[in-house]
This record gives sequence, C-alpha cells and structure tokens, in this order.
Amino acid sequence: ALSLRAEESRCGRMTYRQLYDAVARLAGPMRQMGVRAGDRVVALMPNMTETVIAMLATASMGAVWSSCSPEFGTAAVLDRFGQIEPKFLFAADGYSYNGKVFGILDRVAQLTRKLPSLEKVVIIPYIEKEPDISNIPSGVLYDNFRSDERGLDVDFAQLPFDHPVYVMYSSGTTGLPKCLVQGPGVLINHVKELMLHTDLRREDTIFYFTTCGWMMWNWMISSLYLGATVLLYDGSAFYPNPGALWKLIQDENVTVFGTSARYIAAVEKERVKPGRDFDLASLRAVLSTGSPLPPEGFEYVYREVKKDLHLASISGGTDLNGCLAGANPIGPVYAGELQCRPLAMRVEAFDEGGRPVVDQKGELVCTAPFPSMPLYFWNDGDGSKYKGAYFERYPNVWHHGDFVEIRGDTGGVIIYGRSDATLNPGGVRVGTGEIYRQVETLDEIADSLAVGQRWQDDERVILFVKLADGVELTEALINRINRTIRENTSPRHVPAKIIPVADIPYTRNMKKVELAVKKVIHGEPVVNREALENPGSLELYRNIPELST
Repeated sequence: ALSLRAEESRCGRMTYRQLYDAVARLAGPMRQMGVRAGDRVVALMPNMTETVIAMLATASMGAVWSSCSPEFGTAAVLDRFGQIEPKFLFAADGYSYNGKVFGILDRVAQLTRKLPSLEKVVIIPYIEKEPDISNIPSGVLYDNFRSDERGLDVDFAQLPFDHPVYVMYSSGTTGLPKCLVQGPGVLINHVKELMLHTDLRREDTIFYFTTCGWMMWNWMISSLYLGATVLLYDGSAFYPNPGALWKLIQDENVTVFGTSARYIAAVEKERVKPGRDFDLASLRAVLSTGSPLPPEGFEYVYREVKKDLHLASISGGTDLNGCLAGANPIGPVYAGELQCRPLAMRVEAFDEGGRPVVDQKGELVCTAPFPSMPLYFWNDGDGSKYKGAYFERYPNVWHHGDFVEIRGDTGGVIIYGRSDATLNPGGVRVGTGEIYRQVETLDEIADSLAVGQRWQDDERVILFVKLADGVELTEALINRINRTIRENTSPRHVPAKIIPVADIPYTRNMKKVELAVKKVIHGEPVVNREALENPGSLELYRNIPELST
C-alpha cells in the first residue's frame, strides 16, 4: 500500500493488510477518547505513513480531517486550525529538508496553548525515538496511544452525502484562508480522475511530489482505492542533487509521477537529462500541475525524460480538490494544452457577456453542479461567502477565476493564468502565463512575475525578473526580452518596465503571488504573509524607484 522515502534513505513499506490493522489500532482509541462524527482532527505532519493512517482512521468514524505541512509557521497554522476548533492534533516532532532535520515540538507546544478546543495531542517520533513531550499539554506518544491489540476491525460510520470529510484552505494571501469543507463527492471525483483520466491500475506505483498541506496529497492518497502502491516522500526535490527525484523513480519503479510545472522548468534549467542518467523503464505517465506547463516544458519531457509516456498538464483547484481540465490517456498530447475537460464536468469559457466561446480567451466556468463542489465554507452560516466566491459573477454558474481558451480543433484547454491577475493594458486582457512562457525560455532569466500597475488612467505591465547567477540586466538583455515577447505574442504583452528582483514570491503550493505583489507596489496592505513559501520576498517590491516614473 505505502512506501516511504526520506531524501536519501528508505524508511519502510506497508502492505494493505498492515495498513488496515494500523488504522484499526488507531481508530479505536480515538473513539474511546471521544472523537465523534463531525469532530475536527488536524495534523502538522510530514508526508509519512502515520499521516495516512491518522487520516484514514479519522475518516472511518466520520470525523473531519485537515492538515498543514510542518514547515508552516505558528501564525499560519493558527489562521487555519484556529477557525475550525479541532479536538485532536497529530504532530511529528520534526521533519527533514535538504539534508537537515528541523524540530517543531516548541511550535507544537505553542499551538496547543492557543487552540483551547484540543483535547489530545498525539506526537509521532520522526527525529528522535522518544522525544520529550513534557511541555505539550495533553500530549502522548503515538505508540503509547494506539492499541496494542491486533486483528481489530475498522468500524466505518455510515453517513449522508453532505457529511464533511476534509477541510482544505485557500492560500490566504489576501486575507484569512477560506476554510473549504469538502464531502464524499471529492473522493468519488478523485477515483474518476485516477482511474479514468490517469489510467491508474492496481499494479502501479504512484508518486506525487507534494506536502500534506497541498490538495495533491489528498488526491494521491485516494489511489489506495484502486489498490495501487503510494510512494510517500519527505524532503527536497533537489537533495542531494537536481536528479534526486528521477533516481527515486528509478529505484522505486514508479509508473505515475506527479510534480509541478515549476519543477519541470527548474530541472530543465539545471540541464538534467533523466532519460540518459536513470533507468525510467517503469515510468508510464508524468502529471504536471500548480501552474500551466508551457510548450517548452512538454518538449523537454519528451526529449530528455522519455519519448513514449503520457505527459498530462492538469489544472483545477483546492476549492474542488480536483481538476477542471486534465488528462486523457487515450488521446493525443498537444504541447501547451491540457488535453480535455473532465468527464461529468460541464466546463466552458465565457466571454464578457457570459456566453460560451471556443477558440477565444474567456473565464473558466462550470455550468452544471459537480460532485466535488465544496459543501460550504466554515463559519459561513448564510452561505454568502461561498456564493460570493463562486456564483456572484454568473448566477448559478461556477466561476473559477482562471483565464482560459477552449480549442475547437483539439478539444484541449489553454490556461493563461488567474483572471483576477490578468493584465489589462489599453483595455486588452493579457494572460500573465503568456508572458512567463516567453521570458522563462531565456537562459538569463531564472524566474519572473508580471503585474499590472495603475498608471495615468490606464494600466501598464510591469515585469519583475529574477536573473540567473552572474547575469546583469543590461539594456541588451532588456531589448532581447522585449523582442522575444513581441515576436511570440503581441506588442500588448511587452512590459512598460522590466525590473530585476532577488526573489519571486510563491504560495506554499508553488503558485506565483501576483495579487500580493500588486498590492505592495500600490502601497496597499498584505495580510497573512505566512501563507507564502518565502514571505520576506514581498519587501523587495516596496518603494521601487522605477515604478514612480
């Protein structure tokens, strides 16, 4: 069922029989401690077997699972867990990253004192065999908490379709994270996407590079429904070298590998040649998400990874814990496109008049209900926040907030970026993804971010570039960037200013933070910075002299 790796070490394997037994041994004591259907159980855990066991035990009794990655700061965790008032907390004593281990027990102790609803804190040893938990109120070690009895049965609660299973969170870069309450429809949708859109089979090993704070963890764990082996990995994608994940795929005979478009771009820039350096005979499919995969990313995978595999760029959202555009294992792959609109999802692109269009850019919408819609937002009694988030622009139509094009000839989908971050110079809508695709083909550019700046009763495009090591932003490089953008897109896409920065801000699930940067350059406050992977990077965008001319 599960195989666990932590950077350079193999940590163990678990069969389905062993997994069932482990879930039963944990669920019983949880029930005896008073966990009931509807109670919230939360985790601050690395990607490890005990995380999966705790989630399955929670779900079996109808309690509600929610998790954050252990590198989240105290404030970011409280912004999430504090809203849903959990009864139980599972936490590791630390995690590993880039060859180092990081203890988090002090942070766990702080959390327990600031979450008065907690009745029990279960600590899973990760760094030490018997960590000192004396300063954690209601703390108990995992092995001391679970039952010693073997051969127990799991008592699965029978609950209605609108009973919550997960609470997920929006990125929280524009305010407190929204608490997205999700039900069994999410699990049904996962199975559809894994079985039919990914062609996942019982004999497969699936590995998605993800933390427990990203929806792709929940998606990956649903692979257990199909009897596949799930490879869990805790650590850096680039430790001890940029080929680390490809070696893992080789060593574990991974058949389905999921990652982010940013990772594919990064290994390409590092000139990694996985197909040459590793035995990837087992690999059948590569999935990419987090942001649109540009055509150059497709070309890299088919050139340097493997010629005969299924490369699928997929996109959806934490909101629905699934895809609005995705994979088709029996269809052709077109570079730069997501292959199809998923089964049982009535996805369209709407023009500004709310009419469906093909071969034109428009707003991504879903015009019929779908099983994995959030049940509600936590603490949104009248549903006004929920309706405002998805149904305010088009009545009774789910408005997702992506700027897309549906191709008439291929049936594929092109995603140009978030529509709320879409640039609008001279009244013409420009997707940020179109700019990134061109700029990031240049070896001199390590990363980039485009925003619109209010300027003289209009909007102008500002392009921030993170330069490769040893590169300076000369006039010649500026001209080359502009020429590349103009020749491959349009004059409207050419930025009014190109400004070098030391870092590009990202959310923890690896999405560029365009809206927060836009707020900073306009002198507006940005709340909840701990939602970012690199929150200090926002200060790089404050009071930039070039933006005043």
